[in-house]
Amino acid sequence: MSAQQLSDLIRFARHNSPFYRDLYASLPPHADRLTDLPVVDQQAFWAANTLHDSRVLTGPLSEATVYKTGGTTGSPKFSVYTRDEWRTFVTAFGQGLVDTGLRPGHRVADLFYAGELYASFLFVLDSLAHAPVDNVRLPVGGGAPLESTIPTLRDLAAQVLAGTPTTLCRLAEQVVASGVRLDAVELLLFGGEALFDDQRRLLATAFPRAEARSVGYASVDAGLLGRPVPGPDARVHRAFTPYSVVEILDDSTDEPITEPGRPGRVVVTSLFRRLMPIIRYPAGDRAEWTGSGPGHFRILGRAEEGVRVGPVSLYTQDAQDAVDAADTAGDVVGMQLVVRRWDGRDGLVLRLAAAPGGRHGNREELAGAVVAQLEKVRPLYPDSVRTGFVHPLSVEWVRHRDLAVNPRSGKLVRVLDERPTA
Repeated sequence: MSAQQLSDLIRFARHNSPFYRDLYASLPPHADRLTDLPVVDQQAFWAANTLHDSRVLTGPLSEATVYKTGGTTGSPKFSVYTRDEWRTFVTAFGQGLVDTGLRPGHRVADLFYAGELYASFLFVLDSLAHAPVDNVRLPVGGGAPLESTIPTLRDLAAQVLAGTPTTLCRLAEQVVASGVRLDAVELLLFGGEALFDDQRRLLATAFPRAEARSVGYASVDAGLLGRPVPGPDARVHRAFTPYSVVEILDDSTDEPITEPGRPGRVVVTSLFRRLMPIIRYPAGDRAEWTGSGPGHFRILGRAEEGVRVGPVSLYTQDAQDAVDAADTAGDVVGMQLVVRRWDGRDGLVLRLAAAPGGRHGNREELAGAVVAQLEKVRPLYPDSVRTGFVHPLSVEWVRHRDLAVNPRSGKLVRVLDERPTA
Protein backbone atom coordinates (compact mmCIF):
# COMPACT_ATOMS: atom_id res chain seq x y z
CA MET A 1 0.00 0.00 0.00
CA SER A 2 1.28 3.45 -0.86
CA ALA A 3 1.20 5.72 2.19
CA GLN A 4 0.98 8.68 -0.15
CA GLN A 5 -2.02 7.13 -1.89
CA LEU A 6 -3.81 6.58 1.41
CA SER A 7 -3.04 10.00 2.87
CA ASP A 8 -4.17 11.66 -0.36
CA LEU A 9 -7.47 9.72 -0.24
CA ILE A 10 -8.07 10.75 3.37
CA ARG A 11 -7.39 14.42 2.60
CA PHE A 12 -9.59 14.28 -0.49
CA ALA A 13 -12.49 12.72 1.40
CA ARG A 14 -12.21 15.20 4.29
CA HIS A 15 -12.23 18.12 1.92
CA ASN A 16 -14.93 17.01 -0.52
CA SER A 17 -17.33 14.66 1.31
CA PRO A 18 -19.54 16.26 4.00
CA PHE A 19 -19.99 12.84 5.63
CA TYR A 20 -16.25 12.20 6.03
CA ARG A 21 -15.63 15.85 6.96
CA ASP A 22 -18.02 15.46 9.89
CA LEU A 23 -16.71 11.98 10.76
CA TYR A 24 -13.12 13.23 10.96
CA ALA A 25 -13.90 16.64 12.45
CA SER A 26 -12.20 15.87 15.78
CA LEU A 27 -9.07 14.37 14.21
CA PRO A 28 -5.77 16.24 13.72
CA PRO A 29 -5.47 17.83 10.26
CA HIS A 30 -2.66 15.49 9.25
CA ALA A 31 -4.16 12.17 10.37
CA ASP A 32 -3.02 9.84 7.61
CA ARG A 33 -3.02 6.29 9.00
CA LEU A 34 -5.99 3.94 8.98
CA THR A 35 -5.67 3.37 12.71
CA ASP A 36 -6.06 7.15 13.21
CA LEU A 37 -9.55 6.93 11.73
CA PRO A 38 -12.84 5.67 13.16
CA VAL A 39 -14.61 2.73 11.56
CA VAL A 40 -17.58 3.83 9.47
CA ASP A 41 -20.97 3.30 11.09
CA GLN A 42 -23.14 1.50 8.53
CA GLN A 43 -26.40 3.11 9.57
CA ALA A 44 -24.94 6.61 9.51
CA PHE A 45 -23.20 5.98 6.17
CA TRP A 46 -26.39 4.93 4.39
CA ALA A 47 -28.47 7.62 6.07
CA ALA A 48 -26.04 10.16 4.58
CA ASN A 49 -25.66 8.44 1.20
CA THR A 50 -29.10 9.27 -0.17
CA LEU A 51 -29.82 9.08 -3.88
CA HIS A 52 -30.37 12.83 -4.02
CA ASP A 53 -28.10 15.35 -2.25
CA SER A 54 -25.80 12.65 -0.89
CA ARG A 55 -23.46 13.80 1.85
CA VAL A 56 -21.08 10.89 1.15
CA LEU A 57 -20.26 11.69 -2.48
CA THR A 58 -17.32 13.98 -3.15
CA GLY A 59 -18.86 15.62 -6.20
CA PRO A 60 -22.01 15.84 -8.31
CA LEU A 61 -23.50 12.69 -9.79
CA SER A 62 -22.80 13.65 -13.38
CA GLU A 63 -20.71 10.73 -14.72
CA ALA A 64 -21.23 7.34 -13.08
CA THR A 65 -23.10 4.06 -13.11
CA VAL A 66 -25.62 3.57 -10.31
CA TYR A 67 -26.02 0.11 -8.79
CA LYS A 68 -28.41 -1.13 -6.16
CA THR A 69 -27.02 -2.91 -3.14
CA GLY A 70 -28.39 -4.41 0.03
CA GLY A 71 -25.08 -3.55 1.64
CA THR A 72 -24.94 -5.26 5.02
CA THR A 73 -28.20 -3.67 6.16
CA GLY A 74 -30.68 -5.80 4.23
CA SER A 75 -32.53 -2.93 2.54
CA PRO A 76 -31.45 -1.75 -0.93
CA LYS A 77 -29.17 1.27 -1.14
CA PHE A 78 -27.26 2.75 -4.06
CA SER A 79 -23.56 2.58 -4.91
CA VAL A 80 -21.95 4.58 -7.69
CA TYR A 81 -18.82 4.08 -9.78
CA THR A 82 -17.27 6.38 -12.34
CA ARG A 83 -16.21 4.71 -15.59
CA ASP A 84 -12.54 4.79 -14.53
CA GLU A 85 -13.35 3.30 -11.11
CA TRP A 86 -15.41 0.53 -12.69
CA ARG A 87 -12.63 -0.24 -15.16
CA THR A 88 -10.15 -0.55 -12.30
CA PHE A 89 -12.63 -2.69 -10.36
CA VAL A 90 -13.23 -5.26 -13.11
CA THR A 91 -9.61 -5.28 -14.30
CA ALA A 92 -8.28 -6.09 -10.83
CA PHE A 93 -10.98 -8.72 -10.25
CA GLY A 94 -10.34 -10.18 -13.70
CA GLN A 95 -6.67 -10.64 -12.84
CA GLY A 96 -7.77 -12.75 -9.88
CA LEU A 97 -9.77 -15.11 -12.10
CA VAL A 98 -6.59 -16.85 -13.21
CA ASP A 99 -6.28 -18.11 -9.62
CA THR A 100 -9.64 -19.85 -9.90
CA GLY A 101 -8.39 -22.16 -12.65
CA LEU A 102 -9.61 -20.12 -15.62
CA ARG A 103 -7.65 -21.29 -18.65
CA PRO A 104 -7.22 -19.78 -22.13
CA GLY A 105 -10.22 -20.59 -24.31
CA HIS A 106 -12.53 -21.58 -21.46
CA ARG A 107 -16.22 -21.18 -22.31
CA VAL A 108 -17.74 -19.43 -19.31
CA ALA A 109 -21.48 -19.18 -18.66
CA ASP A 110 -22.35 -16.13 -16.56
CA LEU A 111 -25.33 -17.24 -14.45
CA PHE A 112 -25.41 -14.24 -12.13
CA TYR A 113 -28.41 -11.92 -12.06
CA ALA A 114 -28.90 -8.83 -14.21
CA GLY A 115 -31.25 -5.88 -14.35
CA GLU A 116 -32.97 -3.79 -11.68
CA LEU A 117 -29.66 -1.97 -11.07
CA TYR A 118 -28.04 -5.21 -9.88
CA ALA A 119 -24.30 -5.41 -10.56
CA SER A 120 -23.17 -9.05 -10.36
CA PHE A 121 -23.96 -10.17 -13.93
CA LEU A 122 -22.30 -7.15 -15.53
CA PHE A 123 -19.45 -7.25 -13.04
CA VAL A 124 -18.54 -10.87 -13.76
CA LEU A 125 -18.99 -10.43 -17.52
CA ASP A 126 -16.75 -7.34 -17.55
CA SER A 127 -14.19 -9.02 -15.28
CA LEU A 128 -13.99 -11.96 -17.70
CA ALA A 129 -13.53 -9.50 -20.57
CA HIS A 130 -10.64 -7.88 -18.68
CA ALA A 131 -9.06 -11.16 -17.52
CA PRO A 132 -5.44 -11.70 -18.64
CA VAL A 133 -6.37 -14.97 -20.40
CA ASP A 134 -8.61 -15.34 -23.45
CA ASN A 135 -12.05 -16.78 -22.76
CA VAL A 136 -15.42 -17.21 -24.45
CA ARG A 137 -18.19 -15.45 -22.53
CA LEU A 138 -21.73 -16.85 -22.49
CA PRO A 139 -24.09 -14.25 -20.94
CA VAL A 140 -26.91 -16.61 -19.96
CA GLY A 141 -28.02 -14.92 -16.73
CA GLY A 142 -29.49 -16.32 -13.55
CA GLY A 143 -33.07 -15.45 -14.39
CA ALA A 144 -33.30 -17.58 -17.52
CA PRO A 145 -35.58 -20.63 -17.24
CA LEU A 146 -33.71 -23.84 -16.46
CA GLU A 147 -35.56 -25.50 -19.35
CA SER A 148 -33.70 -23.24 -21.77
CA THR A 149 -30.49 -22.80 -19.78
CA ILE A 150 -29.55 -26.49 -19.76
CA PRO A 151 -29.80 -26.95 -23.57
CA THR A 152 -27.83 -23.72 -24.03
CA LEU A 153 -25.04 -24.96 -21.76
CA ARG A 154 -25.04 -28.33 -23.54
CA ASP A 155 -25.12 -26.96 -27.09
CA LEU A 156 -22.38 -24.39 -26.42
CA ALA A 157 -20.29 -26.91 -24.45
CA ALA A 158 -19.91 -24.58 -21.47
CA GLN A 159 -16.84 -25.54 -19.42
CA VAL A 160 -17.20 -23.03 -16.59
CA LEU A 161 -20.38 -22.06 -14.76
CA ALA A 162 -20.30 -18.87 -12.67
CA GLY A 163 -23.16 -18.02 -10.32
CA THR A 164 -24.38 -17.95 -6.76
CA PRO A 165 -24.34 -21.31 -4.92
CA THR A 166 -28.14 -21.21 -4.89
CA THR A 167 -28.35 -20.78 -8.66
CA LEU A 168 -25.76 -23.49 -9.28
CA CYS A 169 -27.60 -25.89 -6.94
CA ARG A 170 -30.96 -25.28 -8.59
CA LEU A 171 -29.35 -25.98 -11.93
CA ALA A 172 -27.71 -29.11 -10.52
CA GLU A 173 -31.01 -30.37 -9.13
CA GLN A 174 -32.64 -29.99 -12.54
CA VAL A 175 -29.70 -31.67 -14.28
CA VAL A 176 -29.99 -34.69 -11.98
CA ALA A 177 -33.78 -34.85 -12.27
CA SER A 178 -33.76 -34.59 -16.07
CA GLY A 179 -30.89 -37.01 -16.64
CA VAL A 180 -29.13 -34.57 -18.95
CA ARG A 181 -25.33 -34.79 -19.00
CA LEU A 182 -23.21 -31.65 -19.12
CA ASP A 183 -19.89 -33.43 -19.43
CA ALA A 184 -17.98 -30.36 -20.60
CA VAL A 185 -18.38 -28.59 -17.22
CA GLU A 186 -15.09 -28.70 -15.34
CA LEU A 187 -15.18 -25.58 -13.14
CA LEU A 188 -17.91 -24.09 -10.94
CA LEU A 189 -17.20 -20.51 -9.84
CA PHE A 190 -19.42 -19.42 -6.97
CA GLY A 191 -19.79 -16.00 -5.41
CA GLY A 192 -22.12 -13.87 -3.31
CA GLU A 193 -22.72 -16.60 -0.73
CA ALA A 194 -20.83 -19.28 1.13
CA LEU A 195 -20.80 -22.78 -0.35
CA PHE A 196 -21.61 -25.46 2.22
CA ASP A 197 -20.71 -29.15 2.21
CA ASP A 198 -24.31 -30.21 1.56
CA GLN A 199 -24.37 -28.05 -1.56
CA ARG A 200 -21.03 -29.43 -2.70
CA ARG A 201 -22.49 -32.94 -2.61
CA LEU A 202 -25.35 -31.93 -4.91
CA LEU A 203 -22.98 -30.17 -7.31
CA ALA A 204 -20.69 -33.20 -7.37
CA THR A 205 -23.64 -35.43 -8.27
CA ALA A 206 -24.64 -33.25 -11.22
CA PHE A 207 -21.14 -32.26 -12.35
CA PRO A 208 -18.82 -35.10 -11.33
CA ARG A 209 -15.87 -33.73 -13.36
CA ALA A 210 -16.12 -30.19 -12.01
CA GLU A 211 -14.29 -28.47 -9.19
CA ALA A 212 -16.07 -25.76 -7.16
CA ARG A 213 -14.01 -22.66 -6.41
CA SER A 214 -14.61 -19.10 -5.28
CA VAL A 215 -14.89 -16.62 -8.13
CA GLY A 216 -13.47 -14.01 -5.74
CA TYR A 217 -14.57 -11.85 -2.84
CA ALA A 218 -16.15 -8.49 -3.67
CA SER A 219 -19.33 -6.51 -3.20
CA VAL A 220 -20.80 -3.53 -4.98
CA ASP A 221 -20.83 -1.45 -1.79
CA ALA A 222 -17.44 -2.43 -0.29
CA GLY A 223 -15.66 -3.04 -3.61
CA LEU A 224 -12.61 -5.31 -3.94
CA LEU A 225 -12.11 -7.54 -0.90
CA GLY A 226 -10.27 -10.77 -1.69
CA ARG A 227 -8.55 -12.53 -4.57
CA PRO A 228 -8.90 -16.34 -4.61
CA VAL A 229 -5.99 -18.36 -3.25
CA PRO A 230 -5.50 -21.69 -5.04
CA GLY A 231 -5.80 -24.63 -2.67
CA PRO A 232 -8.24 -26.96 -0.95
CA ASP A 233 -10.00 -24.27 1.11
CA ALA A 234 -12.18 -22.06 -1.12
CA ARG A 235 -12.73 -19.66 1.80
CA VAL A 236 -9.11 -18.46 1.70
CA HIS A 237 -8.43 -15.22 -0.18
CA ARG A 238 -5.77 -12.54 -0.25
CA ALA A 239 -6.12 -8.79 -0.35
CA PHE A 240 -6.28 -7.02 -3.73
CA THR A 241 -3.08 -5.05 -3.11
CA PRO A 242 -2.59 -2.22 -4.10
CA TYR A 243 -6.26 -1.53 -4.87
CA SER A 244 -7.69 -2.06 -1.40
CA VAL A 245 -6.69 -2.62 2.21
CA VAL A 246 -8.39 -5.33 4.27
CA GLU A 247 -8.35 -5.17 8.05
CA ILE A 248 -9.67 -7.70 10.56
CA LEU A 249 -10.78 -5.96 13.74
CA ASP A 250 -11.51 -7.21 17.23
CA ASP A 251 -15.26 -7.44 17.81
CA SER A 252 -15.13 -5.56 21.11
CA THR A 253 -12.32 -3.04 20.77
CA ASP A 254 -12.00 -2.49 16.99
CA GLU A 255 -8.25 -2.97 17.41
CA PRO A 256 -6.59 -4.51 14.34
CA ILE A 257 -5.93 -8.23 14.65
CA THR A 258 -2.54 -9.35 13.34
CA GLU A 259 -2.13 -12.93 14.61
CA PRO A 260 -3.44 -15.91 12.62
CA GLY A 261 -6.49 -17.86 13.72
CA ARG A 262 -8.20 -15.11 15.70
CA PRO A 263 -11.63 -14.21 14.23
CA GLY A 264 -12.81 -10.64 13.79
CA ARG A 265 -14.88 -8.48 11.51
CA VAL A 266 -13.72 -7.48 8.04
CA VAL A 267 -13.21 -3.79 7.32
CA VAL A 268 -12.08 -2.52 3.92
CA THR A 269 -10.59 0.66 2.47
CA SER A 270 -10.77 1.15 -1.29
CA LEU A 271 -7.80 3.09 -2.66
CA PHE A 272 -9.29 3.71 -6.11
CA ARG A 273 -12.80 4.97 -5.34
CA ARG A 274 -13.05 8.73 -4.92
CA LEU A 275 -16.59 9.68 -5.97
CA MET A 276 -18.05 7.49 -3.19
CA PRO A 277 -15.13 6.94 -0.79
CA ILE A 278 -14.95 3.65 1.10
CA ILE A 279 -12.63 4.14 4.09
CA ARG A 280 -12.66 1.63 6.96
CA TYR A 281 -16.04 0.34 5.83
CA PRO A 282 -17.44 -2.84 7.47
CA ALA A 283 -17.88 -5.53 4.83
CA GLY A 284 -20.41 -7.44 6.94
CA ASP A 285 -18.30 -10.61 7.19
CA ARG A 286 -16.05 -12.27 9.73
CA ALA A 287 -12.61 -13.63 8.89
CA GLU A 288 -9.25 -14.68 10.29
CA TRP A 289 -5.69 -14.39 9.02
CA THR A 290 -4.33 -17.79 8.00
CA GLY A 291 -0.62 -17.11 8.34
CA SER A 292 -0.10 -19.14 5.17
CA GLY A 293 0.92 -16.20 3.00
CA PRO A 294 1.04 -12.39 2.91
CA GLY A 295 -2.46 -10.98 3.34
CA HIS A 296 -4.10 -14.42 3.27
CA PHE A 297 -7.36 -14.64 5.22
CA ARG A 298 -10.18 -17.13 5.63
CA ILE A 299 -13.81 -15.95 5.38
CA LEU A 300 -15.82 -17.30 8.32
CA GLY A 301 -19.33 -16.15 7.37
CA ARG A 302 -21.61 -13.19 7.80
CA ALA A 303 -21.04 -11.06 10.87
CA GLU A 304 -24.62 -11.11 12.08
CA GLU A 305 -26.52 -13.76 10.16
CA GLY A 306 -29.02 -15.09 12.62
CA VAL A 307 -32.40 -14.58 14.20
CA ARG A 308 -34.06 -14.09 17.56
CA VAL A 309 -36.79 -16.61 18.41
CA GLY A 310 -38.43 -15.56 21.64
CA PRO A 311 -35.55 -15.26 24.12
CA VAL A 312 -33.23 -17.43 22.01
CA SER A 313 -30.57 -16.14 19.59
CA LEU A 314 -29.79 -18.59 16.81
CA TYR A 315 -27.26 -18.28 14.02
CA THR A 316 -27.45 -19.95 10.64
CA GLN A 317 -24.04 -21.51 11.22
CA ASP A 318 -25.42 -23.26 14.33
CA ALA A 319 -28.14 -24.87 12.22
CA GLN A 320 -25.72 -25.68 9.40
CA ASP A 321 -23.37 -27.41 11.84
CA ALA A 322 -26.29 -29.41 13.26
CA VAL A 323 -27.28 -30.58 9.78
CA ASP A 324 -23.70 -31.53 8.93
CA ALA A 325 -23.36 -33.54 12.15
CA ALA A 326 -26.68 -35.41 11.79
CA ASP A 327 -26.77 -35.95 8.03
CA THR A 328 -24.14 -38.67 7.72
CA ALA A 329 -25.61 -39.95 4.45
CA GLY A 330 -25.49 -36.57 2.73
CA ASP A 331 -29.22 -36.29 2.03
CA VAL A 332 -29.59 -32.55 2.77
CA VAL A 333 -28.58 -30.16 -0.02
CA GLY A 334 -29.90 -26.87 1.33
CA MET A 335 -31.23 -25.24 4.47
CA GLN A 336 -33.29 -22.24 5.48
CA LEU A 337 -34.45 -20.94 8.86
CA VAL A 338 -38.11 -19.89 8.93
CA VAL A 339 -39.46 -18.00 11.94
CA ARG A 340 -43.21 -17.93 12.47
CA ARG A 341 -45.54 -16.82 15.25
CA TRP A 342 -48.82 -18.42 16.24
CA ASP A 343 -50.82 -18.80 19.43
CA GLY A 344 -48.86 -15.95 20.98
CA ARG A 345 -45.43 -17.61 20.68
CA ASP A 346 -42.53 -17.69 18.23
CA GLY A 347 -41.51 -20.91 16.56
CA LEU A 348 -38.58 -21.96 14.37
CA VAL A 349 -38.90 -24.21 11.34
CA LEU A 350 -35.82 -25.77 9.76
CA ARG A 351 -36.62 -25.94 6.06
CA LEU A 352 -34.41 -28.68 4.60
CA ALA A 353 -33.99 -29.45 0.91
CA ALA A 354 -33.63 -33.16 0.17
CA ALA A 355 -31.15 -34.54 -2.33
CA PRO A 356 -32.68 -36.29 -5.35
CA GLY A 357 -32.77 -40.01 -4.58
CA GLY A 358 -31.68 -39.58 -0.96
CA ARG A 359 -29.99 -42.50 0.76
CA HIS A 360 -31.09 -42.05 4.38
CA GLY A 361 -34.50 -43.56 3.82
CA ASN A 362 -36.17 -42.22 6.96
CA ARG A 363 -36.68 -38.48 6.83
CA GLU A 364 -38.48 -38.43 10.16
CA GLU A 365 -35.48 -40.02 11.82
CA LEU A 366 -33.08 -37.61 10.14
CA ALA A 367 -35.23 -34.61 11.11
CA GLY A 368 -35.19 -35.77 14.73
CA ALA A 369 -31.40 -36.11 14.65
CA VAL A 370 -30.99 -32.59 13.26
CA VAL A 371 -33.29 -31.10 15.91
CA ALA A 372 -31.51 -33.01 18.68
CA GLN A 373 -28.13 -31.78 17.47
CA LEU A 374 -29.26 -28.16 17.30
CA GLU A 375 -30.83 -28.33 20.76
CA LYS A 376 -27.57 -29.75 22.05
CA VAL A 377 -25.59 -26.68 20.95
CA ARG A 378 -28.40 -24.23 21.79
CA PRO A 379 -29.86 -25.66 25.05
CA LEU A 380 -31.72 -22.41 25.74
CA TYR A 381 -34.14 -23.37 22.97
CA PRO A 382 -35.50 -26.60 24.57
CA ASP A 383 -35.44 -24.82 27.93
CA SER A 384 -37.63 -22.09 26.45
CA VAL A 385 -39.97 -24.73 25.00
CA ARG A 386 -40.42 -26.27 28.44
CA THR A 387 -41.22 -22.89 29.98
CA GLY A 388 -43.74 -22.14 27.23
CA PHE A 389 -41.85 -19.24 25.65
CA VAL A 390 -41.49 -20.76 22.16
CA HIS A 391 -42.89 -23.58 20.07
CA PRO A 392 -40.79 -26.74 19.61
CA LEU A 393 -38.36 -26.86 16.72
CA SER A 394 -39.78 -28.50 13.61
CA VAL A 395 -38.50 -29.61 10.21
CA GLU A 396 -40.11 -28.99 6.83
CA TRP A 397 -38.85 -31.03 3.85
CA VAL A 398 -38.80 -29.34 0.43
CA ARG A 399 -37.03 -29.51 -2.91
CA HIS A 400 -34.07 -27.21 -3.44
CA ARG A 401 -36.09 -25.14 -5.91
CA ASP A 402 -38.62 -24.45 -3.15
CA LEU A 403 -36.12 -22.61 -0.95
CA ALA A 404 -36.84 -18.88 -0.99
CA VAL A 405 -34.34 -16.67 -2.80
CA ASN A 406 -33.89 -12.96 -3.25
CA PRO A 407 -35.74 -12.29 -6.52
CA ARG A 408 -33.22 -9.64 -7.53
CA SER A 409 -29.95 -11.43 -6.80
CA GLY A 410 -30.91 -15.10 -6.81
CA LYS A 411 -29.13 -15.59 -3.48
CA LEU A 412 -30.59 -17.93 -0.92
CA VAL A 413 -32.43 -16.14 1.87
CA ARG A 414 -30.84 -17.82 4.86
CA VAL A 415 -33.45 -16.54 7.35
CA LEU A 416 -37.14 -15.96 6.56
CA ASP A 417 -39.01 -14.03 9.23
CA GLU A 418 -42.70 -14.65 8.60
CA ARG A 419 -43.90 -13.15 11.88
CA PRO A 420 -46.60 -10.51 11.42
CA THR A 421 -45.50 -6.97 12.25
CA ALA A 422 -47.68 -4.09 13.21
